Amino acid sequence: MKKTAQLTLSAMFVALAIVTPMLLHGIPNAGTLFLPMNFVVLLGAFFLEPAFALMVGALSPVVNMLITGMPPAFPVLPFMVAELAVYGLSASVLYRKLKLDRTISLVLAMVLGRLAAASAVWALVNWFGAKLPAPWAFFAATFTGSLPGIAIQLAAIPSIVAVIQRRR
Repeated sequence: MKKTAQLTLSAMFVALAIVTPMLLHGIPNAGTLFLPMNFVVLLGAFFLEPAFALMVGALSPVVNMLITGMPPAFPVLPFMVAELAVYGLSASVLYRKLKLDRTISLVLAMVLGRLAAASAVWALVNWFGAKLPAPWAFFAATFTGSLPGIAIQLAAIPSIVAVIQRRR
């Protein structure tokens, strides 16, 4: 796919990553439960080259924070940028370059993104004095506190990718 098409798709996925959380705004804790921004970034990674998927993951929380004020700039934004950037990069590399199965690529990307977030939490706590849980506790909580979103991602993303690819 040409760079212009990749850039256009990237802009669309960034926009979706901003609009999707807004649609769920009325539901208490919807961001934590359903992970709408994560969903969009992970989905986009299956259609974007790694550099563009990385860009979508890194830019989505920043642009969202500038427009809506969410996520908070400190301490949440830095670990979200790390997490979503790694989601985008790893899902794209695993699926598009290494040709792994959709579900395997998705699961590995979800783990790698959460490890990146936990690493960012470690840096924020140790270098900037952020009041956050210990990285291991944070890592565990990103799974246990987000089970509905994880289940939705695992059920929907591989299916959506398969349907779109069949129609191409």
